[in-house]
Amino acid sequence: MIPDFNITDFGPINLVVLQTTSFCNLDCDYCYLPNREQKNQLSLDLIHPIFKTILTSPFVQHDFSVCWHAGEPLAVPISFYESAFELIEEASQNYNSKSYKIWQSIQTNATLINQKWCDLFKKHDVLVGVSLDGPDFIHDAHRKTRKGTGSHESAMRGISLLQKNDIPVYIIAVLTEQSLDYPDEIFNFFIENNLTDVGFNLEETEGIHQSSSLASRELEDRYKAFIQRIWDLTAANQGQFKIREFENLCNLIYKDCRLDKTDMNSPFVIVSVDYQGNFSTFDPELLSVKTKDYGDFILGHVLTDSLESVCHTEKFHKIYHDMKAGVEKCQQTCQYFGVCGGGAGSNKYWENGTFISTETHACRYRTQIITDVILEELEKIYHIEQA
Repeated sequence: MIPDFNITDFGPINLVVLQTTSFCNLDCDYCYLPNREQKNQLSLDLIHPIFKTILTSPFVQHDFSVCWHAGEPLAVPISFYESAFELIEEASQNYNSKSYKIWQSIQTNATLINQKWCDLFKKHDVLVGVSLDGPDFIHDAHRKTRKGTGSHESAMRGISLLQKNDIPVYIIAVLTEQSLDYPDEIFNFFIENNLTDVGFNLEETEGIHQSSSLASRELEDRYKAFIQRIWDLTAANQGQFKIREFENLCNLIYKDCRLDKTDMNSPFVIVSVDYQGNFSTFDPELLSVKTKDYGDFILGHVLTDSLESVCHTEKFHKIYHDMKAGVEKCQQTCQYFGVCGGGAGSNKYWENGTFISTETHACRYRTQIITDVILEELEKIYHIEQA
């Protein structure tokens, strides 16, 4: 098969997602990950091969971030990370010929954080993202322990420790249908707890989570009203509160930039490695799942394959061909393409059954409705200034 691409067009790597463990101490009802009850753990023996594979690839062209994620990363001992960071530094000295910076980050539910974890984060300048859905009655409805109790109190205890140690906290809040009725409560909760850097993820139909409470056109007016109210509250806060979605879209508008792709539909901008050393690209959410049409999305293993070598496999060709075809269809048919870049393949597959497709509930919520709200607000400002 003659490839319809040139691998010099792939990358550069911005993000490496590493699965420390498949296990999670919580049992969130909207999680897409399988096997999160199993205490599988990444071997330290794989750290050197992982970073040799990454750093010797042609796709490393600038600084990049490592995010420990896909399971609860703090469910393994602190000693694991102390050793892992040393091994990463050794690999960097051996293979990072241009001395690119490797940033460390972690995405956690915060329930296991204690002072020793805070000491580790400060010692190694680890960026900390916390999954927190808002006030307790919203958060605890979905983010429960394995015994069925709420996790909000434990998460807030961990966040308090981070704040006492002057460690910045970046929040990821999952929105469900329930969230839509409480924009003021969610906003005020974050403000009152000095959590002012927030990104909204949507409950999605994805992986083992086969049905989202947001998967209905009938909810779009409620969702738009929610986003409108969050915009109004954020604007009134005069820049002290940041919503990732607003920041990203306003930045594109301000700079008069448009997207022609995203990190999640471009090969080797994101590299994901599971606890066994298997690697993939595109959406990190694809690595741990299996599908009827594509099988799994494992492209290779760090002990046997290079990143560039898997670009010549039949599996990669099929995934990339379909992913690219879907992006091209979006570009040809959707007026929001310039602020979307073709969306995420995982959303297209789980909602439409194929990468070669266009609109999803996810892109309606994540891009189209938010864009409409922002443009309507900017038009109001323009007309006021012209009056």
